[in-house]
Parts: sequence; structure tokens; C-alpha cells
Amino acid sequence: MGAEFEKNAIARTYSRWAPIYDFVFGKVFERGRAAAVDAAERIGGRILEVGVGTGISLPGYSRTNRVVGLDISEPMLRKAQQRIHAQSLDHIDGLAVMDAARLAFPDKSFDVVVGQYLITAVPDPEATLDEFARVLRPGGEIVLVNHLAAERGARRLLEQGFAPAARRLGWQPDFGWERLARWAERRSDIRLVERRPVPPLDHFSLMRFGRMAALL
Repeated sequence: MGAEFEKNAIARTYSRWAPIYDFVFGKVFERGRAAAVDAAERIGGRILEVGVGTGISLPGYSRTNRVVGLDISEPMLRKAQQRIHAQSLDHIDGLAVMDAARLAFPDKSFDVVVGQYLITAVPDPEATLDEFARVLRPGGEIVLVNHLAAERGARRLLEQGFAPAARRLGWQPDFGWERLARWAERRSDIRLVERRPVPPLDHFSLMRFGRMAALL
């Protein structure tokens, strides 16, 4: 009941943001989005973007790839559909309202799963990552770009000051790298490929996790 309530609260929050999301966050998150798309393009093929929002990143994907976008907010997806139509994005195979922790796709359906500014906004990040891994083909990658809490220093103090606003966006401002590391460590089929800071001001991180063939 608690997780369901939290999920609905997140959906309501982003539904309210839908009309102005691109204006408020478009430039702020632009470099991180571009880095995530570039990382996905290294693998290419069939790409799933979870938390696609207004579809602001969709024009960045190559027309040689096939992309599916998901979000928990229907108003966000309506904006994404308008973008697809206005820009004739015929490489987008579809959009759907879906819970990130309960993906309605068969195992090994995608070559890349992308989550931009998502993993600290879902009620159960580990269950969400498990679903990403389930629908990912061996040799594919999970690509995340997200804020991760600093452990110390001036950036930590700045983040603590921003925490109330972050929570209003549905984010978990205290979510740190160690949580993702623990998730990867408990899975025999997942390895960290890359982790690096991205702008603005290196407050965000790009992370790539590869799925290996299952060990016999």
C-alpha cells in the first residue's frame, strides 16, 4: 500500500510539471541527457527509455535505432506524443504508461535500457534495476544519468540545502553511489562498465552497467 501510494504521488507530481517541465529543466539537464543518449548509441539496436517524460531526449536517438518510451505520467507522455508527431520521429516504436518496477515486456527484449534522472525518483530503485536487467539482452547495457549524494565537503552542504526542493520533485536527495554498487555486486550477471561525472558542475553522474551471459 505504501509503495502504491508513493507511486501515485510521483505520478501526480510529474503531471503537474508536464506543462512547464521542458522550460524549467530542459537546459539544466541537457548535457546529462546527451551523455546518456550517446552512451546508448554505442550499443544501439532496440532501446527502452524509462521515465521518458515529455520525450525531450527522443530526437537525439539515431533513426537507425528503434526506441520505446515509458513514463508513469500520462500528461508527460501526451507532450512526448506531440513531439513525436511534430518532428516526425518515425524511429519511436511507441509510448506507454508503465510502472518502472513492473515492465510488461518479455525477458531479453532490449539492447539498451536508459533511465535519465529516474532512479532516485522511483519507490523501489533495486526492484526497478532488477526489471531493467531482466528485459536487457546479454551484451546490452543499462545507462543511468542521475544525481548521487556527495559524501562530504561543500557540495554535501549545498545538497542538504536543496533537499526540500528535491523531495518536492519526488527525488531522494540522500541516495548515494553505494546503493547502486551493492545492487550490482549481488548480481552475477551485471558489471559496472563506466561511472563518470557530467555537467552541470559535475553534480550528476553517468553510469553504465553491462549484462553478461548468465554463469552456468
